[in-house]
Amino acid sequence: QVQLVESGGGLVQPGESLRLSCTASGSISSINTMGWYRQAPGKQRELVAYITSSGNTAYADSVKGRFTLSSGNAKNTVYLQMNSLKPEDTAVYYCNANFRYRIGLPLVDYWGQGTQVTVSS
Repeated sequence: QVQLVESGGGLVQPGESLRLSCTASGSISSINTMGWYRQAPGKQRELVAYITSSGNTAYADSVKGRFTLSSGNAKNTVYLQMNSLKPEDTAVYYCNANFRYRIGLPLVDYWGQGTQVTVSS
């Protein structure tokens, strides 16, 4: 019913950039927030950045000043521009959408399949 399609991951060297994209489609009445989380091997999942329906953004301290989250022209689409990538940014990045299936229902979370980002010399 709901699908989050992610793209843009890959292998880059330290200091280089990547741009991730995520598009949510399906039975969605309205989106509260969309964002990105990441999970490195042996580590817990952590918030990277999120954007609200009003366009407000928030970032983890570890990526602040290097990553930029923005909404696309298409509905329910977000981009994560990742600059000055570091080896510690290596992780599987998961798109998250917090939304309501229909007006009057509670908020729910839905996750993308994940895209691998590897930063290595």
